[in-house]
Amino acid sequence: MSRVSDASAAPPSVSSAAPPATTAATAPVDAVLPLSQLLLFGLQHVLVMAAVPITSVFLVAKALGLPAALTVNLISATFLLCGVGTLLQSFGPWKFGARLPFVMVPGGAPIVMFVTIAQQRDLQTASGAVILTALFYFLVLPVFARCLRFFPKIVIGTLLLLVSINLVKVYGGIIAGKAGTPTFADPVNIGLALATIGFTVLFARLFKGTLGQLAVLLGLLAGTVLAAGCGLMDFGAVAAGPFWSLPTLLPFGMPRFDLVAAVPLLIFSVISMVEATGQTVAVAEVVGRKIDPRDAVPRTIRGDALVSLAGGFFGTSMIITSGENIGIVRATNVRSRYVTAMAGAILVLIALSAPLGRLASAIPSAVVGGTAMVVFAIIGTMGIDMLRKVDLHERGNMFVLAGALTMGLLPIVVPGLYSRFPDTLQLVLGNGLAMGSLTAVLLNMVFNRVHAEAPATAEFAEPADMASASH
Repeated sequence: MSRVSDASAAPPSVSSAAPPATTAATAPVDAVLPLSQLLLFGLQHVLVMAAVPITSVFLVAKALGLPAALTVNLISATFLLCGVGTLLQSFGPWKFGARLPFVMVPGGAPIVMFVTIAQQRDLQTASGAVILTALFYFLVLPVFARCLRFFPKIVIGTLLLLVSINLVKVYGGIIAGKAGTPTFADPVNIGLALATIGFTVLFARLFKGTLGQLAVLLGLLAGTVLAAGCGLMDFGAVAAGPFWSLPTLLPFGMPRFDLVAAVPLLIFSVISMVEATGQTVAVAEVVGRKIDPRDAVPRTIRGDALVSLAGGFFGTSMIITSGENIGIVRATNVRSRYVTAMAGAILVLIALSAPLGRLASAIPSAVVGGTAMVVFAIIGTMGIDMLRKVDLHERGNMFVLAGALTMGLLPIVVPGLYSRFPDTLQLVLGNGLAMGSLTAVLLNMVFNRVHAEAPATAEFAEPADMASASH
């Protein structure tokens, strides 16, 4: 979703607070914060991303006409897998997970493909396609790892910029609603989103220390309180139903394996690997950890593959690392992977405790969208910062970036541009992130010499230097 910087080039924090104190031998990413801070910062990650699993399940349920009981079961399963996956990426046991502050969520494009496969075949085939795709990750990963030298800073920076624009567009659509419906562009929803954005920026400006680092969470809470005060929240369903909720294994029955039906997801898996490369390098740079992409990127992808494999057996689509939380890490300057580990534990608790899930779903989409807009725009600033380190006065780099932005932005800003092309081509051409990344890689090979070494190595900075760079 995605690096090289030393301590002096570390990005400044939105707040003026220094990162939590660490010893000389402890990198900020490995710092274990006090429990109270872990809970607050972890909850901040959860509330910003909670709308993604809920929305993804509702989209599947509505498109396929699933009964209410099955929908609740899938919400529980999705939260559980997101939590387990987040713990996996944060701790990285047995080379599954990058040991970086990642949060995992259902992929947007895979959800659409999952629904399409289910509509064209059935739900068992859709689950089978997810399982086949997860296994395909493991099959092609050794080959992909050898190609990481084709992803220098200009490619990763372009990818981050396109990720930011695409996410802002998606959540802008959530705020505005669907065109042609009576609620489209409702001034109340737009006003609520703008108020949430305003609260977030105001808190980031006014508060210092821990409160300043919690500006995103405080902005979301302030927007929620405003929505409740205006009578825009319904808490009636929170206490309804059972307290504990356990997801069901194989909710659709035994999976069916159809390689032809799985082709769209198989192609997406390669695109997902490219995104995982960018996200891993971006997070490593933000937290100041020196990584070898040939080791760290495959660890991220193995985590994606393992959790997606489990998702196939629990009836979800692919669960992958999220670029969405990178903006939170950048905005708060809280680099500890134990914060996202706490977020993973909270997600597991939400999965098992039905009232918590229903409470999270009661937060208006306009509030979540407003918070997300700030966070996702920050991802764009990270891409700009990375591109700033590239010599764009050099003719080759200028055309690499221009070509990548052209091909990447076209399907984002002009939806349906390739709608009359064959379905297989639409899968790639209509994906702005895929086209932008692919174009950047190809043009970089044409204009610039590709070196044998891995391109993106985020430098580890000493804690003292990181503290000074945050001011």
